[in-house]
Amino acid sequence: MRSVVRNGGGSVGVASSPVVHGYPHLATVRAAITALHRRLSYDGLHGYATSVLPADVAFADDDDLHLGAQRVAHALVRHLHLPDARMIVGFREMRHAASVELAAGPEYFIELNDRFRSHRRDVGAALAHEITHVLLHRLNLTFPGTRDNEILTDTVTTYLGAGWLLLDAFREDGVSSQKLGYLTPEEFGYVLAKRAELFGEDPSPWFTSPQAWPAYTAGAVLARRDGQQPPLTAAGWAGRRRYAKDRRHAQEHGSAPADPGTPYSFEPGPDGLRVRFACPTCHQRIRVAVRGRVRVRCGLCRTVLECDT
Repeated sequence: MRSVVRNGGGSVGVASSPVVHGYPHLATVRAAITALHRRLSYDGLHGYATSVLPADVAFADDDDLHLGAQRVAHALVRHLHLPDARMIVGFREMRHAASVELAAGPEYFIELNDRFRSHRRDVGAALAHEITHVLLHRLNLTFPGTRDNEILTDTVTTYLGAGWLLLDAFREDGVSSQKLGYLTPEEFGYVLAKRAELFGEDPSPWFTSPQAWPAYTAGAVLARRDGQQPPLTAAGWAGRRRYAKDRRHAQEHGSAPADPGTPYSFEPGPDGLRVRFACPTCHQRIRVAVRGRVRVRCGLCRTVLECDT
């Protein structure tokens, strides 16, 4: 049975409405990172330790349109470890930026908006998103609903080393704007920064858009903050003080007051009180006994965490 997945993440040219900023999809992004870690495993994920390089997806204005698109698609197929997937790329007038027809393979048909004929620098960004749809189809990794599934696709594209192209396609000035994908620019920066932390990679030399770097740095601030929340020892003084207060309340009453903004929760365990919090790398929830300083290893991503419970 054939299905069509479309990327409706914004106009290829001038956007008809202002670009949304901030982190409205953050919970889904974090869930997508966790799901990807679970699906690929530690060893599988580390097969994507190197991002696709600008030279591999460069598309000059004087390149042949169809041959150039096929070449960039092939580079992205190779990067995303899809050895048997042949992408046939065409162009037509359409409302969305691009679409891919998902079937059993080995051929997949991608259509790009006609405006990419004159916006060739962004062909790689559109193809990266659509080819990631193919990867997720083969991995049988999906989220319910179109919106969450598109957020999953953007997140996976970025986390596996091709999404810097999507952030670099973001351009905004006083009279016009362009953005591809469903994530906000800052959310792309957040995921890109999480990847950079995991693999020790610096994507900043690849940006050509003046707006990409500020979005990346803003996302990186939030990504670093993930590793500075109690009960991690890197938490700041204010966070540690609040954590101690909540811990005392939990020890006396069995649980801490419910607060959606608190990055941890307490619960009774077989050996006493336990604290539950998210791994700052993969966002899987971790449970640890409340017993002071302890070193914890995440069972999913294998990150070693220094905690003061």
